[in-house]
Amino acid sequence: MLRISILALLSMTTMAGAVDLKTTVLGNPTAYIPPQCYTKTEDKAGAVHNPCQTCHTYPRHPNYVRDADLQTEYAFPGPALENPWRNLFVDRRAELAATNSAEIRAYVRQDNYHDAAGGIALAAKLADPPADWDVNGNGAWDGYIPDVQFAFDDEGFDRRPDGSLTGWRAFAYQPLPGTFWPTNGSTDDVMIRLPEVFRQNADGVEDIATYKTNLAIVQALITRVDVAIEPTDEAAMGVDLDRDGKMGQAEVVKFAFAPLDGITMHWAGRAGVDGAELAAGLYPEGTEFVHSVRYIDPTPEGIQMAARLKELRYMVKTDWETYADLEETALAELKEDNAFPDRTKQFFGSSETGVPNTFGWRLQGFIEDATGDLRPQSFEETVFCVGCHGTLGVNDDSTFAFARKLGKEAYRGGWYHWTQKGLAGTPDRARADGSGDYAHYLRTNGAGDEFRANAEVIEAWLKAGKLPPEKEAALAEDIGPLILPSPERADALNAAYRMIVRDQSFTQGRDATIAPVDGTVWRELEQDQPTGIEEIAQPWYKRR
Repeated sequence: MLRISILALLSMTTMAGAVDLKTTVLGNPTAYIPPQCYTKTEDKAGAVHNPCQTCHTYPRHPNYVRDADLQTEYAFPGPALENPWRNLFVDRRAELAATNSAEIRAYVRQDNYHDAAGGIALAAKLADPPADWDVNGNGAWDGYIPDVQFAFDDEGFDRRPDGSLTGWRAFAYQPLPGTFWPTNGSTDDVMIRLPEVFRQNADGVEDIATYKTNLAIVQALITRVDVAIEPTDEAAMGVDLDRDGKMGQAEVVKFAFAPLDGITMHWAGRAGVDGAELAAGLYPEGTEFVHSVRYIDPTPEGIQMAARLKELRYMVKTDWETYADLEETALAELKEDNAFPDRTKQFFGSSETGVPNTFGWRLQGFIEDATGDLRPQSFEETVFCVGCHGTLGVNDDSTFAFARKLGKEAYRGGWYHWTQKGLAGTPDRARADGSGDYAHYLRTNGAGDEFRANAEVIEAWLKAGKLPPEKEAALAEDIGPLILPSPERADALNAAYRMIVRDQSFTQGRDATIAPVDGTVWRELEQDQPTGIEEIAQPWYKRR
């Protein structure tokens, strides 16, 4: 069996604080396997915990990655058997105890995205990139240049100072259980932008009504359900949205996609005229997402998103992949894993242009430097992101959040940014079996995070490892008390992550753990080691 010492791998990386943005050599060849996959799913008392089901599950068509079996075994290649995520085993308690609460709160309330004049600081720097950022040496930045203003109107649309649309629209969603709960380290948001043709009417003129209609169509395609809309003139859109056979006023986009039976949907406006590609479960080519990951701000009004960004993540769909293309890619990866179980995945691209996944998307990111300013992620730091936005059963066209968007019953129909309304008051998501998604996670995992390191959640929500009925009932109405940390925990998580920032040790893990997690995380595994999970959990969505 192939074994490579992680200590040897880490010796290949640069010293803390000196990140090489030009190299495409991975110090950790399995940077795409996240730290959470090293969780000990059996505790000392013999109880079995299943956080694996969040990502590894039975997919929805046209995701052909069937990885639910990974709930039952650690199917790692040889080089990954020694845990490379050494930041999980750092004891930060002494330094955190010495951290001043007012000081760390002042730090997270500093805006490191905008400059003093209100412009985008990173965009200004990328207009004439430093030599050590310019991978190909052409004097220009050839990747994504941040252009989100974070100035949202009452419909979630991002606007420039002159009032014009940037194309970005914020949406609210139930965060994926575990890591993405603020109580486990970060607040975050997601914005979507469709290509220009989807924002124009049939005459090629920018039209917000057409754009809203096409976003609703995308939502129907990804969620595979009907989507309520404001009364919309179907004649102006050029499409029978409610499929009633008449071009009248529609108040719903009906989901219907069975092309072999001649049943399909159509885009509104110019995208419909041009015949842009459309398929259930897929975004149109050119779709973009921006995801800001932030510190936690404990204010007198409650837990909020901090002004300071930890990361700005970006992905764009560069290629249209048909169902056949996607299936072929998934089967090819499965064949590779079976034939060469110790062979690691190969990645291409750079820190400047981003890293493609194998399903038509390119990912790129920016992260804090040692002083707290944003810099491009290195190639290896970006490969870390590609690991999840790719070969996972839970993904919908390589994404997580949009399939979990809040619906018509939510505030503003779910089209808003968390700065306009926070997570408090958001109900639990109903699973296909009728249970609550977060309640199910607590019951089957016996904790509120993969590492079972969040004692605050365990003590407040579980009794002898069980979720009491009254707690489940409360959760059905409001997930806020569960997923939002106490001010004290927020301060500790913020300070713990800042230690990683100052060390610039992201390639050793970016989870803000406070104490070493040896009790619940493996330092080393055997290949195909059983997890102890015998019953594969079903996904939250209805399998199709």
